[in-house]
Amino acid sequence: MRIGVGLLPVPLRNVAITAMEVASLHRMFPGRAIVGVGHGVQDWMGQVGARVESPVTLLREHLVALRALLGGERVTTDGRYVRLDDVALDWPPEGGGGGVLAGATGPRSLRLTGEAADGTILTASTNPEGVRKARQLIEEGREVAGRGAGPHPVVVYLLTATGADAADRLRAELADEGLESVSDLGVAGDAGAVAKAVERLAEAGADTVVLQPTGDEPDPEGFVRFAAEEVRPLVP
Repeated sequence: MRIGVGLLPVPLRNVAITAMEVASLHRMFPGRAIVGVGHGVQDWMGQVGARVESPVTLLREHLVALRALLGGERVTTDGRYVRLDDVALDWPPEGGGGGVLAGATGPRSLRLTGEAADGTILTASTNPEGVRKARQLIEEGREVAGRGAGPHPVVVYLLTATGADAADRLRAELADEGLESVSDLGVAGDAGAVAKAVERLAEAGADTVVLQPTGDEPDPEGFVRFAAEEVRPLVP
């Protein structure tokens, strides 16, 4: 079983500490950890005194340094936010641990993930058309950085509700997030309906679709079982 972290907010973390922790995970559990980093929720970053003036600059510097450290490089850099003096991991993971994904929503951040990350994480506020647009922006970033060849996995969350009151719970969740006006967002229904929603996102360019239960999901364990035993067999 692979475990994804989506995601570690870079304003809260020194890149050297992140690299040490990620390397430890990869060395203890080879091939199992999928690591993502990102801006973090800006309001939350402000609440804890970690909000920065340029989140995109910070994410770029963090990604470049983190991927280099995990790749076994010795890094010296004096950026706007990330400063390292001759830093290297004693025990880097083999092959860099499989790469680092980055979360993004806006155009600048999406292009940045194409330039500097090994994959992109999209939130549950992304419908199939949003995935298509994200793919285009990611590819623009990859082209600028000369990284057009090779895979760039895209992960997207799908807000999912099932059961007798599924439609009401999904509608309430979208309203609470201010997303009720966004078309084709989230899915409520049985395994067949959920599988079709997954396929729509995959056809739009998603490589991995994560089913995200509503905040008031009455049976989280049952939801996981539903995803694994009922939905997964219906997805090609």
